[in-house]
Amino acid sequence: MPVDKTVAFLRQAASVNDLTIEQVIERLGEQEICRRARVPRRFVVQALERLRSSRVSVYEAAPTTALPGRRVRVEGDAPVRDATVNRAYRALGQTYDFFLTAYERDSLDGAGLPLVAVVHSGDAYNNAFWDGEQMIYGDGDGEIFLDFTIPIDVTAHELTHGVVQYTAELSSFGQPGALHESICDVFGSLVKQYSLGQTADQADWLIGAGLLAPHVSGVALRSLKAPGTAYDDDLLGKDPQSATMDNYVRTGRDDGGIHINSGIPNHAFYLLATALGGYAWERAGQIWYDVLTGGWLRADASFSDFASLTVSAAHDRYGQGEEVQAVLKAWHQVGTPTM
Repeated sequence: MPVDKTVAFLRQAASVNDLTIEQVIERLGEQEICRRARVPRRFVVQALERLRSSRVSVYEAAPTTALPGRRVRVEGDAPVRDATVNRAYRALGQTYDFFLTAYERDSLDGAGLPLVAVVHSGDAYNNAFWDGEQMIYGDGDGEIFLDFTIPIDVTAHELTHGVVQYTAELSSFGQPGALHESICDVFGSLVKQYSLGQTADQADWLIGAGLLAPHVSGVALRSLKAPGTAYDDDLLGKDPQSATMDNYVRTGRDDGGIHINSGIPNHAFYLLATALGGYAWERAGQIWYDVLTGGWLRADASFSDFASLTVSAAHDRYGQGEEVQAVLKAWHQVGTPTM
């Protein structure tokens, strides 16, 4: 879609050069934008109208007022002095653009839902989450975690909870809950790869790289490439994630092990993406997206249910080609049966 393509180009140019959209237009001129984005002028005009509709806004939490607090940056504004605000603004915009450009999905709900972020929430708060309406970011305590706006994949993971909210509505316990967490990790990683222009073999496949404080022994929160290896620290303990069904954990904690067993479908996606090669959001990501949004995924889906749906989705979109065989092999490698 030419308008979406132009929006993505203008956003990227503004982000890379730390400029406002208006400054990009002023410096390049409409003719140069048309040339670089390879679109007629009318699509530049339409893109500007869309960008000026404040699809992204950032607020600063205030202890004496209800959320979202005081608005500090909206779409089109120049960067502010607060790096946390700018990172949140950029991450929301890049996640929005990813779903729009890669899958023609207009925001989390598919209908242009404006994205709102609230930064500096709580006192040294060690978390970031999607509350069903907006992103909430803590600053971290500096001892274990740093500012939660630092890794773009953390933002994209949380926003993908919003996509699930408007599509499959997966349960938050047991295998459906682990699938829910895994889907968010997958698209969190894909947004990071998209923003960096990385192919599957260039990506680090880590979630939350840069979030751990310097003295913590670890590289990230989770690894899709090697679940169970992201950290091993005296305070955090050892990364408990499982990579295959041989190490599936049955527990009543962690809502039935949703953050532990999510490593299994995470690893299946990594194996698929690296087997297919190229940009992971194109074929591997498209298959996962088709299952998520296709209307077949039940709220109580098991790993095997999801795996079988990915095989069907690969066949429906790509026919009897390498994609189907790669999907089957990936699930076989992690020990998840397909029907």
